[in-house]
Amino acid sequence: MKPSAVLWDMDGTLVDTEPYWMHVETLLVESYGGTWTHEDALQLVGNGLIDSALVLQRYGVDMEAQAIVDHLTDAVVHRLRTDGVPFRPGARELLADLRAAGIRTALVTMSMRRMAMEVVDLIDFAAFDLVVAGDDVARPKPFPDAYLRAAELLSVDIADAVVIEDSPTGIAAGRAAGAVVLGVPHIVSLDDADAHDLWPTLAGRTATDIIDLHARLAKEVTR
Repeated sequence: MKPSAVLWDMDGTLVDTEPYWMHVETLLVESYGGTWTHEDALQLVGNGLIDSALVLQRYGVDMEAQAIVDHLTDAVVHRLRTDGVPFRPGARELLADLRAAGIRTALVTMSMRRMAMEVVDLIDFAAFDLVVAGDDVARPKPFPDAYLRAAELLSVDIADAVVIEDSPTGIAAGRAAGAVVLGVPHIVSLDDADAHDLWPTLAGRTATDIIDLHARLAKEVTR
């Protein structure tokens, strides 16, 4: 049996935008006289943008939280437009193969919708049936709201869906929603993140691998 849908995280899973985010965070903190290290940036991976803005305020950024979100989003969108979409290894190929296999797909991200749509619009095929973004739900990951919303809009049972994530926060959201959760580590370790399965990379993976994963784990998740 095929999964009813595959629900993709965006930053760090589909595309490698985390270096973009870390760069613009660093510039913003430094503009207020603060210091922002790589280790500081890691604590924001997978978080909702408002939650991330509150952390940046504690590091000295004297701006309203929504203004921080808008500033960071504008800066990352500019990088996407000028430098292109940096796909994670194997992600574009797997996404295209899922579409060819007739499996529905959704992008489920805590980035703002306008940024998510920039990424979607730069993909050279019809990649997703829908997008659920951070400003579409009341509660960010690790709450399950975004994944449950995607399943609702697709009219599928979340237990019949596969979630692909690269962060402990995102994995927690997928688990809380009740999906089969695949972790693909990128910047942070997922060893203790409780994904149903871990793949070191999506490179070389196909729709058949996702179908097999779902067939192997769906009963366990339902139980």
